[in-house]
Amino acid sequence: MIKFLETQQEEMIKLIKKLVNIDSGSHFKQGVDTIGKILQNQFVELGFAVEEIENEEIGNHLIIKHKEATSPSIIILAHLDTVFQEGTVDERPFKIKGDRAYGPGVIDMKSSLVVVLFAIKALIQQGDNGYKNIQIIFNSDEEIGSLTSRSIIEKEAKGKKYALVMEPARKNGSLVSSRRGKGNYTISVKGRAAHSGIEPEKGRSAIEELAHKIIQLHELSDLDSGISVNVGLIEGGSSVNTVSDYAIAHIDIRIAEMEQAEPLEVRIEEICSTTDVAGTEVSLEGEIIRPPMEKNKKTEVLLNIIREVGEKIGVEIEDTATGGGSDASFTSALGIATIDGLGPIGGNAHSDKEYLELSSLIPRTLLLATIIQRLSNGR
Repeated sequence: MIKFLETQQEEMIKLIKKLVNIDSGSHFKQGVDTIGKILQNQFVELGFAVEEIENEEIGNHLIIKHKEATSPSIIILAHLDTVFQEGTVDERPFKIKGDRAYGPGVIDMKSSLVVVLFAIKALIQQGDNGYKNIQIIFNSDEEIGSLTSRSIIEKEAKGKKYALVMEPARKNGSLVSSRRGKGNYTISVKGRAAHSGIEPEKGRSAIEELAHKIIQLHELSDLDSGISVNVGLIEGGSSVNTVSDYAIAHIDIRIAEMEQAEPLEVRIEEICSTTDVAGTEVSLEGEIIRPPMEKNKKTEVLLNIIREVGEKIGVEIEDTATGGGSDASFTSALGIATIDGLGPIGGNAHSDKEYLELSSLIPRTLLLATIIQRLSNGR
């Protein structure tokens, strides 16, 4: 397969460039759907059936499997959307400098979409039927929490033995074997407005109350146990000389194990059930939106298989944990052996310095194709 893939590198880079040069931020439906149509056409040409799950406000999701597939045991997850707003491509389109390619979404994860496509092409060229043992989901809202695609992923993943998730590899090439879970919460505080110079005693400061809550919430962090609570955004008040009548805080929580979720949620609710500033009112909304991806026995077995594959083809396999979220959490929580970070190597995702290591493109495509082959055929 390596010889075939080496002949395809130019075509892979050409397709990556085409995809990168299309704005496809999560809320830019037209761009995301354009990416989806390009890939849909490519897969249809290879004999795959593509089911399009339509959305009104965000891009459509794609469920892809070969027309002759019966009960695939492998699910592959990747996403079509990026974090970048419409117009970003005009500011900094795809470019190559040395061994690196740059552009919005080049590593997270447009190059991964191309890796999946060409891994399948390599299997077909090899005459290996492993491509009939996979089901692929390209969702359109991973970067905003997979709110409309989570149920689709969980439904399609049921009954699968393995989940291969195409988030980019770490900068050193490591795969991801565990991720922390994520929750989003919002605290809203209602106070009473008053002129801060003329009659401050008549006011009840929502900002002061929120300040008490922020301190208490941050004290819930236990970094040694993998728990972090961060109030990342606040807003409130109407003017500097007015006692604030409202304040809002947006909170990000991370957990290493699912059993940490309930006790943490209880403590957050307790903090928000009372007030420190008399006359204010506090309300809380939110939930865990991604369970943690825990490194369990099934994951260890799959990781060992991938290590054997890597040794066979000359790709060193290391694994790591990360605090960032991905759709790997959903399959892992279902008890499916899950490995993430199977995309090519790169870095600085979500920034204007995002890059792809071009030299990793063929080795990571070969790795994915050979993993599919091994999991499907036992060799």
